[in-house]
Amino acid sequence: QEQLVESGGGLVQPGGSLRLSCVAFGFTIDTMTMNWYRQAPGKEREFVSYITSGGVIVKYEDSVKGRFKIARDNGKNAVYLQMNNLKPEDTATYYCKADGYPQTYWGQGTQVTVSS
Repeated sequence: QEQLVESGGGLVQPGGSLRLSCVAFGFTIDTMTMNWYRQAPGKEREFVSYITSGGVIVKYEDSVKGRFKIARDNGKNAVYLQMNNLKPEDTATYYCKADGYPQTYWGQGTQVTVSS
């Protein structure tokens, strides 16, 4: 069965850090651009970051630049999002996306809550 499984979310204080993981099961992501999106209550799902298959090209949404870093380990069939200096506005459900062809895969999401 083809799945993306996110983990690593939780409750953290402002200024804290979390590392999200996304592991693919049932398919290989080594040729795929991998993405992180997030969706907060009352807002549309928004792009956070992507990394191309070789890891050479990365991109971040402006509000997370300098705080978040995306990485991948094709040997582990996984992509990661290191989130530092977290802010309350980062509170959202975070989703992993794999850009396959013709299939696009989405994970189930992991909740990140930044609060005192």
